[in-house]
Amino acid sequence: MNDTVAGTQGYGADADALAEQYESVTFEEVHGGLLHLYPATPVRALDLGAGTGRDAAALARLGHTVTAVEPTPELRVHGERLHPAPALTWLDDALPDVPVLTERGERFDLMLLTAVWMHLDAAERARGMRAVAALLAPSGMLAMTVRSGPVPSGRRMFDVPEAETVSLAEAAGLRVAHRGGRADLHGRPGVRWSELVFTAP
Repeated sequence: MNDTVAGTQGYGADADALAEQYESVTFEEVHGGLLHLYPATPVRALDLGAGTGRDAAALARLGHTVTAVEPTPELRVHGERLHPAPALTWLDDALPDVPVLTERGERFDLMLLTAVWMHLDAAERARGMRAVAALLAPSGMLAMTVRSGPVPSGRRMFDVPEAETVSLAEAAGLRVAHRGGRADLHGRPGVRWSELVFTAP
């Protein structure tokens, strides 16, 4: 995968700076409002749009078996260097259709989409929700954090109404388990994050 993948424009060229930014905050800081919902016992976890693997590596340290999916090769290189772990497998795949994951046929008990969803346009979001819902195991959990606010130069981002995400998830057979939000951890003016958690039947 490369910059032709939906939403990855500019990430390869800026990978070094982005890796430093991603690693400047912790998994616990990013997911603090959601950690009480995540499985306490080891499960099969998927970090879709894993970046440098910060969150995937944290899940592996907690005992989960983790697949980290990142379509930008420059970010995967950073991730594999920064976070080598036997329980962490890296894959090259991408939304909205995740063909590699779909072909593998594996199902996951926990799926993270952190700072990913707003890179997809409306049609891609509709396809993407169906694809990710199909990857969840029975009673599996999908946790999403979605950015709103000014779009950085050179990035492809969209304003994603929270109600739309909920509607797409429910249409894909998922149930809302949590709705919340938080400020931007990097202090960027006007940037906020919505937090949504869905569960499969």
